[in-house]
Parts: sequence; C-alpha cells; structure tokens
Amino acid sequence: MAEKKAGKTGKKKHKNKPTSKKYAKYKIEGNKIIRGKTCPRCGAGIFLMEANNRLYCGNCHYTSFEKKQ
Repeated sequence: MAEKKAGKTGKKKHKNKPTSKKYAKYKIEGNKIIRGKTCPRCGAGIFLMEANNRLYCGNCHYTSFEKKQ
C-alpha cells in the first residue's frame, strides 16, 4: 500500500525580503538624483565607488586616492 509522507505539505508562508541597501545612497531632489561624486571621465550618470581611502569608477577604472592626514 502507499504510505503517506510525514512532514509539511502545501505552500510556504510568504516572507518579506529586506530592501536593498543601495537605495539608501541615492536622494532625489526635484529632477536630480543626488549621490556622492560622479566620474570625471565618464560624466554624469556614472558614480564613483567609495572605499576606505579611494574613489573608483567601475566603468573606466578611474581611481583617485585621498591624501593621508
């Protein structure tokens, strides 16, 4: 004879996922998006990544280092 499986059956309960942290870095004022610094080579729309002591562009690989104090 067929035996029943022991355990849960049916659909899983829905869990809300946390929102991405990248949206916390942008602010919209009027028609402009405000965020850190933009890339001087690529122009507007390409933002620089902020690391410990440098700014980096993933598109053109531009890097600028901050001076030590």
